[in-house]
Amino acid sequence: MPVQVDFEMLEGLSRTERVEHIRRRIASSPTAEKSVLPVPSALASLLPHGGLVRGSVVSVSGAGSLLVGMLASVTGSGRHAAVIGCPRLGLLAATEHGADLSRCAWIPDPGDDPVEIAAVLLDGLDLVVLGLGGASVPPSRTRAVIARARNKGSTLIVTDGQWDGAELRLDARVDGYGGLGAGNEVGHGRVRSLRLAVQVSSRSSQPRIGHFDVASAGGRVEWTENRRPQLAAI
Repeated sequence: MPVQVDFEMLEGLSRTERVEHIRRRIASSPTAEKSVLPVPSALASLLPHGGLVRGSVVSVSGAGSLLVGMLASVTGSGRHAAVIGCPRLGLLAATEHGADLSRCAWIPDPGDDPVEIAAVLLDGLDLVVLGLGGASVPPSRTRAVIARARNKGSTLIVTDGQWDGAELRLDARVDGYGGLGAGNEVGHGRVRSLRLAVQVSSRSSQPRIGHFDVASAGGRVEWTENRRPQLAAI
């Protein structure tokens, strides 16, 4: 089960005490320090460094499968994460993608200042996912959090809002489904897979688009690259 954090219990505590409380709530396991956090293997070749660079800020938008897949890759590899302000991010979907929920603090309702909570958790966790709830964060504040992420070597993913200064931007769109039948059976059956178009933009390279099939196989969701030709941008 995921680690649930009740922030009413943390009122009155200092920043250091809050971090230590959450650390104790997460199952600890020694892991090798690496400069890049893993992503679904099929997605790695699309990213400039083959994964999520430690100390960076990444903006993610669009289809939720992209965010779930990256969270699963990080926690499934033995690293620790927190998900803040993302109540629609499903626990079942994360598990099916291979997430280790015992290594994830789940904070669906962080209160009035989720950015502050994220800044606290950058000290001690490998990955922090921050849902902004449609808000726009002032540049002066994003710069401070970006500097903190870099200093602590923790990766911050921001979603569902405006965040200036992200080093990498990923946008996923569903461009097809598999398993809905054919011919006279069109419209019947059940969805067995998604086809995602993922666009990656960074400050150091031109935008790139990759296409992926995300399908369940043996109770586990797998990503595979779909090399079909596609010229249109997202």
